Amino acid sequence: MAAPLAGGARPNWLSVFLDFASTEFAAGTRFWSAATGYALSPPRGESDEFATLVPPDGHDFLRVQRLGDGLSRVHLDVHVAEPVLVAEAVEAIGATLVHSSPHGYVVMRSPAGVVFCLVRHSSVVVPPLAVWPDGHHSRVGQVCLDIPGAEYTREVAFWRELLGGDWTRPDPTDPLVFREAGEFAVDLRLQPSQLASDPLGHLHIVTDDRSAEVERLVEAGAVVRAAREAAIVLEPPGGVPVCVVDLLRDGIACRA
Repeated sequence: MAAPLAGGARPNWLSVFLDFASTEFAAGTRFWSAATGYALSPPRGESDEFATLVPPDGHDFLRVQRLGDGLSRVHLDVHVAEPVLVAEAVEAIGATLVHSSPHGYVVMRSPAGVVFCLVRHSSVVVPPLAVWPDGHHSRVGQVCLDIPGAEYTREVAFWRELLGGDWTRPDPTDPLVFREAGEFAVDLRLQPSQLASDPLGHLHIVTDDRSAEVERLVEAGAVVRAAREAAIVLEPPGGVPVCVVDLLRDGIACRA
């Protein structure tokens, strides 16, 4: 277990932002609301570019943003007590400051270029798994970062230091590692990519009935792109990929 940043720098929650290109925002938002069963909050921001996916129980951990430019992607919000003060400590372990907002949040980049924000909003109650009409369960349970191979070792060290918690390597021969959700709502999975020149992110939905969950997501508009032993890979509207995985695969254990 890696030691987290000291004192008030310790993160207390992790949120995932689905950042959609402007032309994909409406379709992407509709899909993820249907996929999760979470209601969409009223829009906020200067151009109504932000919204939250609000679970019926527990605190939110999924949010959406309409980008002014650029391709659809994923970024993380790391929740801390004092973002501006914590930003200095996070720079010291390898992050780069991008922007300090007058609204109290700080935008940063990890050593490999993963965008994340330090935010003050505090959450503590993990939403339960959704129960669908046929009786199966599912929930977004993991955010996955594919890191360029040359940056991978440094990137793992950075996130371990930033988030602390329990980190697991399911296969000692595989460099893939993940931070168990613990007090957060999602695991954070890091895996090296030999092809990508920039970090990429996608989500995992965990379920106790993979076939039923894939069928449900296809009905909501996703397209199956690959069927593997460990996961079914889908391309949803909006362009942020999702994998459907078994509830306990790789140690993922969302609370029912």
